[in-house]
Amino acid sequence: MPITKGCQQLVAEAMAQVRTYSVDEVKARLSDPHVQVVDIRDVRELEREGTVPDCINAPRGMLEFWVDPASPYYKPVFGDESREFILFCGAGWRSALATQALQAMGMTNVAHIDGGFTAWVRQGAPVETYEQHKARRHAKA
Repeated sequence: MPITKGCQQLVAEAMAQVRTYSVDEVKARLSDPHVQVVDIRDVRELEREGTVPDCINAPRGMLEFWVDPASPYYKPVFGDESREFILFCGAGWRSALATQALQAMGMTNVAHIDGGFTAWVRQGAPVETYEQHKARRHAKA
């Protein structure tokens, strides 16, 4: 069976339906307690490249399960309706699709970063190593 809609078309459709922030817009809001940046990349990407300081990691393959209160994998952080969840991936494609999926689930407080982590790094935004990320996460637990 031939593919009738390619990944680029899916991403373009998602981009037309989701809120997208620039790196500068997100950098300006990093200390806002009503913003939660979410890294949806695979842990191997975090280990290799680092991540955004104070973000949480929600791997793309588990995101919908972590957001759904009826799921056995639910993470309560996603139930905080006072927060805006700003997703990112490597280039902004997976995060556009993930943001669209969360909107389809009913979330209205979700957006993503244009260009993903690649744009974040290219524009000199702050980065923490995966080791720093793990240490911070465990210190809060």
